[in-house]
Amino acid sequence: MLTSRALLRGLKSGFWRPLSSTSSVQAAHGKDMSPDVLDPSVPQYNNRLDTPLSDVPFVRNLNSEQRQLKEKEKGPWTKLTKEEKIALYRLTHELTYPEMRRGSSEWKTVLGGVFIFLGFSGMLVWWQRIFVFGEVPHTLSDEWVEKQTQRMIDMRVNPVGGFAYHWDYVKKQWK
Repeated sequence: MLTSRALLRGLKSGFWRPLSSTSSVQAAHGKDMSPDVLDPSVPQYNNRLDTPLSDVPFVRNLNSEQRQLKEKEKGPWTKLTKEEKIALYRLTHELTYPEMRRGSSEWKTVLGGVFIFLGFSGMLVWWQRIFVFGEVPHTLSDEWVEKQTQRMIDMRVNPVGGFAYHWDYVKKQWK
């Protein structure tokens, strides 16, 4: 077991230094993160019908034209044109309700995948019937089944509640 003195000696000598370097700690805490990585501690924008007003606007980094429009928004809205009002809406919301409710074409992809799967399965069954399975056994022919049935009747197989129970031996026909 390591004592605290041996542990300190190992730390001072650099033995465990690569395990806890400052640069790796900084990289893990966002110092060297790429701009494509999202920070989960910050509220994110989402389009959902059940939460109509997101906590954050859709466009966070405004360009100069958008900043001018936001300044104009602070004044009377009667001076804003319809296009400017739509642009302001698009700064805070990506989609309108009808756009969110609009269905996607994903069902076509799913249905296409199902048909491809069924077609492949059918081809596999067809191939197996031709190349894997042999001929149908002679014991499944109609003549063989008829002879086997007659033999079971003659032997009176299971006369209490089974096969022979359903045969009338006097009339020589099925009950």
